[in-house]
Amino acid sequence: MSLYKFTILALLLTKMVASKAATVDTLVVYSNNMHKNVKCVLILPTLYSPTSKALPVLYLLHGYSGNYSNWVKKVPDLKAQADALQIIIVCPDGGYSSWYLDSPIDSTYQYETFISKELVYYIDTKYNTIKNNTGRALSGLSMGGHGGIYVGLKHPTTFGAIGSMSGALDVTYIKSRYEVEKRLGDTLLQAANWKSHSLFAMIDTMKLTNQKIIIDCGVDDFVLPFNETIHSKMIARRMKHDYILRPGKHEWSYWGNAVVYQLLFFKRYFDENKNKITL
Repeated sequence: MSLYKFTILALLLTKMVASKAATVDTLVVYSNNMHKNVKCVLILPTLYSPTSKALPVLYLLHGYSGNYSNWVKKVPDLKAQADALQIIIVCPDGGYSSWYLDSPIDSTYQYETFISKELVYYIDTKYNTIKNNTGRALSGLSMGGHGGIYVGLKHPTTFGAIGSMSGALDVTYIKSRYEVEKRLGDTLLQAANWKSHSLFAMIDTMKLTNQKIIIDCGVDDFVLPFNETIHSKMIARRMKHDYILRPGKHEWSYWGNAVVYQLLFFKRYFDENKNKITL
């Protein structure tokens, strides 16, 4: 084969491979509850089709001070993972410091409702998804890990599988740092807000669900005590969950590795529940 023909063939093959790559798009979803637009990254697997097999969705949350584009920029391999596992991935913006709560003092920060209701409705309306909790998972890192467990446990009929990576898993222990007070108010004057939004307190009293839960954290991470506490509380309540500790700190090198395992965990859940409806 001549060099010219070989070059043309290589270019054609490259074009064919590129044409089959997962697509990444930025959505703008209007929140009626917050009266504002929220940006989201959408990753659609190569074989996605509006008219063929419906696909499951992972809602993947960013951390404190982050934004909707963090995951796809810091972990570009997510595109390949979405392709390999045939999972739609949605990365919504959670505000600089929303903690994925419905703030009782700020109507522009109602991110629990946005994630669990408005965004899910939008995605299920616009895309060919599995439209029940057997086809939806929710997870995230740090502040997003809090969102994954907090929002997930409060909405079991929406998310059948939930997770956390390096989760800062209880806002009542963060107090005056990371702008939690902007979401919940003064720790003394509005103490009731802090108590009612405590994930630790919620786990002690909540009705048990059949959700699949995965929690992981690096052994050198400063949020490890949060994760150890949540693990102990779940054991005390006999809540089934996977709890994983591995070497690592509070950094992207850890999360880029952790998300691969979480995706496999969620893929297994989706596959086990194909054609099954549990509302």
